[in-house]
Amino acid sequence: MGNWWIRIGRLWGRLQEKQEERAPRGFPPPSSQVSSSEDSEESLLLLEKRLGWSFRNRALLIEALTHRSYVNEHPDEGIRDNERLEFLGDAVLQLVVSTDLFRRFPDWSEGRLSELRTALIRMERLAAWAEMLELSRWLRLGKGETENVRTRPSVLADALEGLLGALYLDGGLLAVERLMGQLLPEAVDQALRDLEWHDPKGRLQHWSQAVRGKTPIYRVVAVEGPPHAARFTVQVLIGDEVVGEGQGTSKREASREAARNALIRLGIENGSNINP
Repeated sequence: MGNWWIRIGRLWGRLQEKQEERAPRGFPPPSSQVSSSEDSEESLLLLEKRLGWSFRNRALLIEALTHRSYVNEHPDEGIRDNERLEFLGDAVLQLVVSTDLFRRFPDWSEGRLSELRTALIRMERLAAWAEMLELSRWLRLGKGETENVRTRPSVLADALEGLLGALYLDGGLLAVERLMGQLLPEAVDQALRDLEWHDPKGRLQHWSQAVRGKTPIYRVVAVEGPPHAARFTVQVLIGDEVVGEGQGTSKREASREAARNALIRLGIENGSNINP
């Protein structure tokens, strides 16, 4: 009879825990102990459902969610932080995104594809994807870290790349493509809007910053005609290289024409793809 009442007490304790309305903070949570192995398993199953992939090697998933601060405080656990997986995930992400854009835009030049890919894999975008998946709930952080570290964009972006690395090792490109297939379509549409394809100066600037790491500079090299009917000649430079020249009845018009010509000269677009 004594053993029976002990079992009832344990069951009641578990029911009380289930009724607590608190979101999981990681696996295991850095600030508290997981109540049981069953709860830990349930937490990871929820994450796997969001990822669309059931891990064969759960250790990879746990490593992807482990911040270096947790490892520093738990050296006896023999687990690594997610930085190596982050390195791998970065390369895998670029491959998957490049392949998707290559297939999605068969008529685009290398320059336009590179520009859009850069917009899709920047830190802010990765952090936004991590927030969509609520990865912060499962991050393992050291107790010495403040709680806002959990939602820091750089930490979230690193966790997402680590997760992609883990997915690749566990299930190959198929596992990564399954997840990115959920995240990419809306992100591509948003990135296209952000890049302002209607503006040749905007297109040239995005490309130049993404590929050359420099911002184009426009300079007026000639002004002809009377003041009321002046015609401007503007050159656009990337670094010390003149990449385009244009003319117009205003500096703005001449600058846009210079950008259009630069896009053609650099092979980013051909004349038929340039919008007026």
